[in-house]
Amino acid sequence: MNGKVSDGIDGNGTPACAVATEFAYSPDDFNSVRQTLYRIAGIRLADTKDAMVYSRLVRRLRTLKQRSFTDYLDYLKRTPREQQHFINALTTNLTSFFREPHHFAILSEYLAATPGVKTIWCAASSSGEEPYSIAMTVAEHFGSFKTPVKIIASDIDSNMLDKARQGVYPAQVSQHLSVQQCKHFLHRGRDNNKGRVRIVPELRAMVDFRQINLTAPQWPLPKQVDIIFCRNVMIYFDKQTQLRLLEKMVTLLPERGLYIAGHSENFSMAPHLVQPLGHTTYQPVKRKSNG
Repeated sequence: MNGKVSDGIDGNGTPACAVATEFAYSPDDFNSVRQTLYRIAGIRLADTKDAMVYSRLVRRLRTLKQRSFTDYLDYLKRTPREQQHFINALTTNLTSFFREPHHFAILSEYLAATPGVKTIWCAASSSGEEPYSIAMTVAEHFGSFKTPVKIIASDIDSNMLDKARQGVYPAQVSQHLSVQQCKHFLHRGRDNNKGRVRIVPELRAMVDFRQINLTAPQWPLPKQVDIIFCRNVMIYFDKQTQLRLLEKMVTLLPERGLYIAGHSENFSMAPHLVQPLGHTTYQPVKRKSNG
């Protein structure tokens, strides 16, 4: 971590943005960061994230030669292009290939039972491991890289999207894949790229990466999406935003569509929108006819 910041909370419930930091950083600065992130991206940061905010943003202060967080926040207000750097710094990107593997078994079973699937949307693609795991599952189902299924992968973080498009990862990621998957879907690096692997171009071509802010009024998506992977994303939004986004996503799904959530997410508060099918897997509630 850059700088020494407590990530505790004082007796009054105020973030303990504390002493001995390289740049001036007060509780007011932390709260301004939280408010700005919520306004731009709808993401709420917990009271205990003051240390994380300092360590993530301090690099921008150095790059921009800002003297304090107050100066940086003023710069952010008058410089719209800085917003993307701000978002990239504060969004969390924890992922791996075939994370929560039961979801990919469910996907495979759904493809077998539901002919005619045309579009899958991965709503938080991060550095690409999740959408490429989806693509591998689809390719295995059809026995080909040429499939009728379009995979759209989106994220708010432009840096992560660039990394995802490149499809280059440490060689250790292969431990999450079978021997056959490594053979079919990965190229091992040589010489200067030794110790790294790259997703084969045929698989990369199956995924269309797009930048989407989930809280934006419009999403550049087809009118219908058959399957939505939105895993471990809703936990960063408040309940009101969660419901609003879930309702918007459900309108994209057909009656027998599939919504796949993360292990920390539960939509028991929205029985009017989705019904559970299994472990963190949902289907839209049947819509009433107006006829």
